[in-house]
Amino acid sequence: MSDAAEPDLPSRDCLLCPRLAAFRGTQRTKFPDWFNAPVPSFGPEAAALLIVGLAPGLRGANRTGRPFTGDYAGDLLYRSLLKFGFAAGDYAAHPQDGLRLQRARITNAVRCVPPQNRPEPAEIAACGRFLVAEMGRLPQLKAILALGAIAHNAVLAAKGLRRAAYPFAHGAVHELPKGIVLADSYHCSRLNTNTGKLTPAMFEAVIAALAERLAAPSPAERKRPDKLEQNLAEPA
Repeated sequence: MSDAAEPDLPSRDCLLCPRLAAFRGTQRTKFPDWFNAPVPSFGPEAAALLIVGLAPGLRGANRTGRPFTGDYAGDLLYRSLLKFGFAAGDYAAHPQDGLRLQRARITNAVRCVPPQNRPEPAEIAACGRFLVAEMGRLPQLKAILALGAIAHNAVLAAKGLRRAAYPFAHGAVHELPKGIVLADSYHCSRLNTNTGKLTPAMFEAVIAALAERLAAPSPAERKRPDKLEQNLAEPA
């Protein structure tokens, strides 16, 4: 994250959304040792998978400065990523725990914490420019996982695609233009798991399917002859 305004990253004191800026200021006064700023993405830019959440949690990412770190949603998300090879190390709910992502990167549709975890449509739209830039800086991106309908719709808006053509549904997989896959899951929040809307098994199934898909060669790669085939085809 930059301290100065940049076209593709929010500044620490971003003023694009007055309501969010005011709420952020209140949290800085109440909790001066918290991160309390737009939360940057986490993971390598060589990632094949981009996970898009809704927004930082007040006592999670807004406190720690790392997406999904410090609240229940992170417990389920990072446990699943570790299980299926998208992360390595130990998740201990703080940014210095040594956890690292592999082939995956995490961001949010809205970079600043919203009151009651509910960003307004204008705020989602204002932050869309950063999601566009985020996807643009991932040269090996093959799949996007949207955690919830708002994240799903934010991805479609960032790509200039119509919602009606790609309806959100848990477990759905959408083939987007340019070979990108958009997978959907209910958000891994405590509310969704407590009510049974999303179980750990349901969430792990989505991650497992993405791991399997990304481990397999793409259609273009399957059509490309490998080195042995090329050598056999060459005249002696």
